[in-house]
Amino acid sequence: MGASVTEGLVDFRVPALPRVSQTWYKIIGDLKPGVRPLIALHGGPGVNSAYLEILSDVTKGRPGPLIVYDQIGNGKSTHFPEKIGDTNFWTEGLFLGELNNLITKLNIEEYDLFGHSWGGMLGARHATLNPPGLKHLVLMSSPASMALWVQSVNGLRAKLPAEIRNVLDEHERNGTTDSPEYQEAVDFFYSRHLITINPIPDAIAEGFATIASDPTVYLTMNGPNEFSITGSLRNWTIISDIPKIQVPTLVTNGAKDEAQDIVVLPYVNKLPRVKWVKFFNSAHMAHYEERAKFMKTVAAFLF
Repeated sequence: MGASVTEGLVDFRVPALPRVSQTWYKIIGDLKPGVRPLIALHGGPGVNSAYLEILSDVTKGRPGPLIVYDQIGNGKSTHFPEKIGDTNFWTEGLFLGELNNLITKLNIEEYDLFGHSWGGMLGARHATLNPPGLKHLVLMSSPASMALWVQSVNGLRAKLPAEIRNVLDEHERNGTTDSPEYQEAVDFFYSRHLITINPIPDAIAEGFATIASDPTVYLTMNGPNEFSITGSLRNWTIISDIPKIQVPTLVTNGAKDEAQDIVVLPYVNKLPRVKWVKFFNSAHMAHYEERAKFMKTVAAFLF
């Protein structure tokens, strides 16, 4: 018999908004007093949470459930397409507030936190504030700064076939990054460094479709591509604050990952209580690419 599944919406009040927004969430398992859920933060920024539901492998058969949610502006949560380009609205602080609101509204006292890519950036920042209920942190393929991320992905880009590099260069130079040819070249990069499984799992494809249907968050926080960050996250860094994270932390990345070692090493070197695991047959999605090994690693760390 499968785990129980609960979906719902919680109100999220943002002073800058004329109306109350809502955060959509899903609980896989039973959330009840005295259990410690695993809260998963999706990446993007701008995708949805469906591709993290697979993490129920970790919580299956254990008291604490998995909780995933679509961050504001994404998926089944409230969208604000009129805020596209508003870098004063789409900030890290907005999403920190949303996470705190969800924890409060669901009456969660203790929890573990899992963040993938941008979700790990958000989770790490949350952890620097030493919230009393946080017990463990997992940072999956998450950069310690956007400058390191840009360095990492452009190092990988330089190793692409010349014809792919030329397409990327030409369209970026001409401002035509929305062209099908450019997207095909980006997809080639993704096939090497985002996810190596072909065809792409449905839940990950759904994330791409989410950005395509409403690119507000991705374009405003990140920019038009992975290679040069022009949005509100362009100067983001947590390096000086990493030592403030006091909970045990698991850091992971893949050998073929967009998040190469240089991106995660500040966490490894500066966290007081850290374990680093590298998945040698994975890119950015080790929870799919090396599913059994990844889930076993996370479960052993958390429990």
